[in-house]
Amino acid sequence: MIPESSQTSLALRARIETFMEEHIYPNEARFYRESEDLGPWKVQPVVEELKAKARAAGLWNLFLPESDRGAGLSNLEYAPLCEVMGRSHLAPEVFNCSAPDTGNMEVLERYGSDADKKRWLEPLLNGEIRSAFAMTEPAVASSDARNIESAITRDGDEYVINGHKWYTTGATDPRCKIIIFMGKSDPDAEPYRQQSMILVPKDTPGVTVRRALPVFGFYGVPDRASEVLFENVRVPASNMLLGEGRGFEIAQGRLGPGRIHHCMRLIGLAERTLEKMVARADDRVAFGKLLSDQSVTRERIAESRIMIEQARLLTLRAAHMMDTVGNKEAKAEIAMIKVAVPQMACKVIDWAIQLFGGGGTGNDFGLAAAYATARLLRLADGPDEVHRDQIARLEYKRQRNRNESAGAPNGAPALSDTALGVAAN
Repeated sequence: MIPESSQTSLALRARIETFMEEHIYPNEARFYRESEDLGPWKVQPVVEELKAKARAAGLWNLFLPESDRGAGLSNLEYAPLCEVMGRSHLAPEVFNCSAPDTGNMEVLERYGSDADKKRWLEPLLNGEIRSAFAMTEPAVASSDARNIESAITRDGDEYVINGHKWYTTGATDPRCKIIIFMGKSDPDAEPYRQQSMILVPKDTPGVTVRRALPVFGFYGVPDRASEVLFENVRVPASNMLLGEGRGFEIAQGRLGPGRIHHCMRLIGLAERTLEKMVARADDRVAFGKLLSDQSVTRERIAESRIMIEQARLLTLRAAHMMDTVGNKEAKAEIAMIKVAVPQMACKVIDWAIQLFGGGGTGNDFGLAAAYATARLLRLADGPDEVHRDQIARLEYKRQRNRNESAGAPNGAPALSDTALGVAAN
């Protein structure tokens, strides 16, 4: 059973909802306009203006579980706040709760040295700088992170870094000062001990941000996707996080909470999209009656509500399990939400675009950017196929362990009449 959110979480949610009504929604059109006019290499003024208001209101760094730096919330308590923030592309950064900074701050908090925290974590927590995460590469299938070819080579008191990365979120932002880089430090080690993560200041010689990458034609909304080249980049050996060969370990610690954040934001985006569908259906007449009276519209609105509720419950269950039994035991649930939530959001937004007609294909109603966000997340941190494969393997393991406990030879399925659905005499 999933417990109810704490009173602290409920109170914060109410305050965020008020802030959204007063400051976020009225400024969305300005945000999209500034994003388009200024491009991904500059900062939208509206973001900095609203960040100051959010911090003054005490709605800041809500994602961090550490009470001395963040709000001290569990995954389950933070999830409803993430849902509200996810209703607008403008909101997460305003509250200093946007990717990739949230994941990078968690990495620095857990694995960074005191010097790292002083130099990078504190200004990130203050919203003074931004960060990037460099993992995906254009030359290999990065859905299998073991394929990463970038090199991290020890040379005395330094590491030399060479690699070609893309979809490095945040690198074109002029406020980006630090990059967490993943590459191979020991190609001869066993597969999951070859990779390491290391801190690379963006202004280090040899780091070149080559271009901004559009996501379905959007530059910088929702992410500032970038292509970055690292050529003989030298950083101090002390920049290595946790130790050589610990990259996958760090990644697993980073990506669990990150998925809860992304999924709950998508649920908020789907909720708002459904609200737009209902309002549009009550405002348009086709073939002699309101769209809201058309049976196909009602069916899609009903299905949208069902899918959103299912996705929310599955995500809250994953958050609860992460809090109570840990990320490792919750890996099946985490994998399930990575598949289910983006697919749900894509379907709901696609139906909304269909309902809005031609207007839905532009961004006057925020639907094009919403679809780009949802579709992107079917690839981020691994495509659907990878997670389905993991879910299936875990299910095979669960069933085989159960059969072994029941005495079936060699773990073979014990196909009783009950298991086969045959009525017993």
